Amino acid sequence: MRRLSVRTRLTLVYGSLFLVTSAALVAVTYLLTVRTMDARFTSRQNVDTTTITRLRALAVNGDVTQLVRLKADADRELARQKHDVLAQLLQSSLVTMLVLGVLAVVIGYVVAGRMLRPLHTVTATARRLSESNLHERIALDGPQDEIKDLADTFDRMLDRLNRAFDAQRRFVANASHELRTPLTINRTVLEVALASRRSPPETRALADVLLGNTARHERLIEGLLLLAKSEREPAARDGTPLPDVVRSALDQLGGQVEEAGLDVEARLAPAAVTGDPVLLERCAVNLLENAVKYNVRDGRVWVRTGVRDGEAFLRVVNTGRPVPSYEVATIFEPFRRLRADRTGSKDGAGLGLSIVRAVVAAHGGEIDTVPRPEGGLSITLRLPAT
Repeated sequence: MRRLSVRTRLTLVYGSLFLVTSAALVAVTYLLTVRTMDARFTSRQNVDTTTITRLRALAVNGDVTQLVRLKADADRELARQKHDVLAQLLQSSLVTMLVLGVLAVVIGYVVAGRMLRPLHTVTATARRLSESNLHERIALDGPQDEIKDLADTFDRMLDRLNRAFDAQRRFVANASHELRTPLTINRTVLEVALASRRSPPETRALADVLLGNTARHERLIEGLLLLAKSEREPAARDGTPLPDVVRSALDQLGGQVEEAGLDVEARLAPAAVTGDPVLLERCAVNLLENAVKYNVRDGRVWVRTGVRDGEAFLRVVNTGRPVPSYEVATIFEPFRRLRADRTGSKDGAGLGLSIVRAVVAAHGGEIDTVPRPEGGLSITLRLPAT
């Protein structure tokens, strides 16, 4: 019973109650009919007995055997008629009960569906919701009953969640903007110190180290800004071919690929999605940059695009060190890396795949990540095709 839907269970309850009530009604009707017919049969027997007694008293030396035989035949005929009437009544009642039972189950199924339709609306809205479209509401119409109260409570909860997520995104964006100004000033001062001929070698070395740290902090802030932007609903939605996005990303990373000595194989079948081209390009860049950065010397990278089962996909597969399957989910969390040796400044801020996940979620897609037995990862982005 627990595996059945609520609609099916309500239908079974309706049908069972109707059948039990109908069976009780048929039993009561049958017993009342039997009682009534027995009373009439006894009255008829008494009338026939009185008639025979009178005839016997009037007969003078007559033979009343024939009259008794006739009365016995009449009693048997009356009993047979009584049995036939009761059997026909019982049969008709059972057939009617079964037909009405089936009709009650069908009507109960339809009525249960109409009663549960508002719950389906609530469920469908909850399934569509994510961090990027918390502005949607159920706004259920109808009488102020229990289901309407549930929908209104759900809407109020969405209001609170929407305000909380907006406050979080605004905080990240505002904090990142506020931090960019002093870092820009620091970078300018350090560059001036490096360009000055009067600066001693020690100052130049210190300025060079600080300039590297400043550049890393700037990349971190840019990543936070992009992450905050990618978590929102895309403002611009245009038809974007995934092959063009991948080609642009490969052009941007051409120097890193050559420096790492990697072999990149790209098979870009036609595939188009509707979304923000800038965010989608950033998503492809981060995926390919991750595949290049955590590869091995003279390794390989495979890039595929296409459409399958009504969904456009972008798959990036790379060689590299073996990745434990239980650690795959952690690489998409901000500032999380698989190993301690990935915490160096040269490896970035740890926001690349977090931005990928946010962009894909904002576009209504999903990510499949599978570790390769030989080492490396296979990451597939699935997005609704145009």
